Amino acid sequence: MKEKIVQIFKNEELRKKIFFVLALLVTFRLAANVPLPGVDTSQLEKFFSENQLFGLMNMFSGGGLSNISIVLLGVGPYITASIIMQLLTMIFPRLDQLNKEEGEAGRQKFNAWTRWLTVPLAGLQTFSMITILRGQGVIGTLLPMDIFVMLVIATAGTIFLMWLGELITEKGIGNGVSLIIFAGIVASLPSGVSRMISTFDSTDFFNYVLFAAVGLFTIAGVVMVNEGQRNIPISYAKRMKGSTMQGGTSTHLPLKVNQAGVIPIIFAVSIILFFGVAANFFSGIGNETISGIAQYVNALLQNQLFYGSVYFIMVVLFTYFYTAVIFDPHKIAENLQKQGGYIPGIRPGDNTAQYLERIINRIILSGALFLGSIAVLPLVVQGATGIQVMTIGGTSILIVVSVVIEMIKQIEGQLVMRDYEGF
Repeated sequence: MKEKIVQIFKNEELRKKIFFVLALLVTFRLAANVPLPGVDTSQLEKFFSENQLFGLMNMFSGGGLSNISIVLLGVGPYITASIIMQLLTMIFPRLDQLNKEEGEAGRQKFNAWTRWLTVPLAGLQTFSMITILRGQGVIGTLLPMDIFVMLVIATAGTIFLMWLGELITEKGIGNGVSLIIFAGIVASLPSGVSRMISTFDSTDFFNYVLFAAVGLFTIAGVVMVNEGQRNIPISYAKRMKGSTMQGGTSTHLPLKVNQAGVIPIIFAVSIILFFGVAANFFSGIGNETISGIAQYVNALLQNQLFYGSVYFIMVVLFTYFYTAVIFDPHKIAENLQKQGGYIPGIRPGDNTAQYLERIINRIILSGALFLGSIAVLPLVVQGATGIQVMTIGGTSILIVVSVVIEMIKQIEGQLVMRDYEGF
């Protein structure tokens, strides 16, 4: 590891990329600490301590929501827009063709539509949040012009973070959106640890030991599942091309246990937060029927058992959904057949596609159950030990470890590429 760090800092181009990404993350953290005017901090702290749903939303906003900062929504609207666009590809085949089959130009157009969709979603979510916080006494009386200014600033903040995320992704050091969420989680760790230390009670020493053991076990499990894969043997038939013999080699097709990464958890949290924000928004309106339904939904989401069950089920479903989006057995079988490759004992074409589909469904099941278990782990640990772990819960650990692993792999890939160039 020491040699790798030396290699990184010896390479000027890679060193500049890393410092550039760090500078962008520092910019994000500075923006997350610039508050909007007119916020009652004591009421804000009370509101977040009493509402677990908005505590989770604050984590995914990168800590910007707890300060009601200019980036209070974080990259949440962009993630929601991405989910909507992915769902639309299942309804409109033309969108799926645009994203997958029309090359870089098609992907750029698809991404542009996602960005445009982010703007109204950011404005709508900002208005909902302002209305909810006003109802809780966190924000005082506002004039229409004040509300308009806050809408513009918060929407611009989301677009700014979306731009930062894309700049980070372009540098090839990691996924920009994931790194922004990662930076928010890491930035909240010191305050979370200091809060645990300040409330430490010697009578709960065993519970703290249990909490630490669960944390270490979770990290080990995340690394094991992220690195776990099943290798499908692939053989290539010998064939003559001109005057030379090609093929006759054997390799493997790696199928990862966790094909979807942290995306299913991010998607599930976004959907739950959408319904949570909507329920809080409509619970204060004049219509008794709508208000009653909204209050009932809000009460359900505050129920630990219901919330944990829905969260677990949505993570499992989104794991299958996202894997289906990124992994197409029929396309892989078709490409193998074109290249003269085959799985020993399996006929090329449809039989290969069916075999791959059967294998991937079995692998996804274990990965999906693991992700779902990690997602609800904070609720289980909190119920068993009584320690508040939302800040550094299973979801946070999964995101942090997964992002670090992905970032290390991309940096190592760039080092290997530069070694080949030198050779």
